[in-house]
Amino acid sequence: MTEIEIPRPVSGDVLERILQDHELFEDLLRLARRTDTDRDAARTALAELLVAHATAEEETVYPTLRRARAITGHEEEHGEEEHAEITEALLAFLQARGTDTQKYDDALEDLATVVNHHSNEEEQTILNPAREDVSLERREELGIAWLTRRNELLEQGCASEQQVAALLEEAVAEGTLAPEDAREEADAIKDEAKQEAKAVEEAAKEDAAG
Repeated sequence: MTEIEIPRPVSGDVLERILQDHELFEDLLRLARRTDTDRDAARTALAELLVAHATAEEETVYPTLRRARAITGHEEEHGEEEHAEITEALLAFLQARGTDTQKYDDALEDLATVVNHHSNEEEQTILNPAREDVSLERREELGIAWLTRRNELLEQGCASEQQVAALLEEAVAEGTLAPEDAREEADAIKDEAKQEAKAVEEAAKEDAAG
């Protein structure tokens, strides 16, 4: 496997550094989709970055922004919940054996969906308010703290299948994410609702076509 080196900056405006990681998520997801790349290396790098990025955010960024009243406690909790959803999707991705199977492709699609959703929402509801309410000097101080923790986790190795499974168990135990049986029931309800909605749309199309 060819190792993909993840950039490890040590300073900068925390908001801009977070945005750079969001862009790197997209790059690694794209590499993981391609069939002419080392998909396994892309998967490993993506997993490490996702875990290091989110863990460092929860430990340094979110609490600081909440204390500065740039975000609310609800927004902090919602960000943590979305991180847990990414962890769940990441575990399924890591558990897909091989990189040339339908299970791999499906797990990658699910992971991309939750990662892109979180990046978009975080940029709008957390980063934008922080840009307005927190001084550049403070953001640069926070950038050092966040990057120090992020880089430390990357150096240690933080996203083996076992480590990600432990993070998911911790999220459930802390109530950040509902237990698996409840999530499966909720997913089944969502799937049924989607099927019913699709049936309604198809019937409407047939009626319109005469």
